[in-house]
Amino acid sequence: MVLSARAKDEPGSAEALARLCEAYWYPLYSFARRSGRSADDARDLTQGYFLQMMERDYLDDVRRERGKFRSFLLASMKHFMANAHREAAALKRGGGEKPLSLDFDEAETRYRSQPADDRTPETIYEREWALAVIARARRRMREEFEADGKRDQHRLLVRYLTGEGDRPYKEVAAELETTEAAVKMAISRMRRHFGALLREQIAETVDRDEDVDAEVRHLLSIVR
Repeated sequence: MVLSARAKDEPGSAEALARLCEAYWYPLYSFARRSGRSADDARDLTQGYFLQMMERDYLDDVRRERGKFRSFLLASMKHFMANAHREAAALKRGGGEKPLSLDFDEAETRYRSQPADDRTPETIYEREWALAVIARARRRMREEFEADGKRDQHRLLVRYLTGEGDRPYKEVAAELETTEAAVKMAISRMRRHFGALLREQIAETVDRDEDVDAEVRHLLSIVR
């Protein structure tokens, strides 16, 4: 997806770039806030950064040998913040325009609701990135279940995905009008499928297939 977003003259490039920005903007916002910027400054920096990414071919610096898009994004955001005083005109919320649909009010509410954390801005960024990847995989799975007419099954089983489910399988089976063995099998399949969806999300932002497993382990270790 990153390479598709780079190819500005190719069909689907703008859509790929928009998906990248809208999927992973909050980790950058939380990084700016954790770095000591006010909510207004963090909003301007985040939107200004993505506006310039769209206008100035930032992604031309992404090469296959550079590794993870996650790392590139943080490094380029740091550079942008260090030079933000030179880009004051571009930081006025895109000159009055809103190039992307970013809900900064919700983002600030989310940021303020998080518990106190003394970790570095970089670590906070990586945690939010990991949570964004997981959320995308979970949303994709929910959409698939709903498309298959299995909304109730998803609602009842998804809590077991992360070990949060505490209802006896027998009760869940009765509600789904199936057997306890079938519930256990469905949860097992859901976990395997979620793992595959998570790998798909990560594969969109790393350059080599062999890097996916390492990135999965890294991101899950941060969440834990």
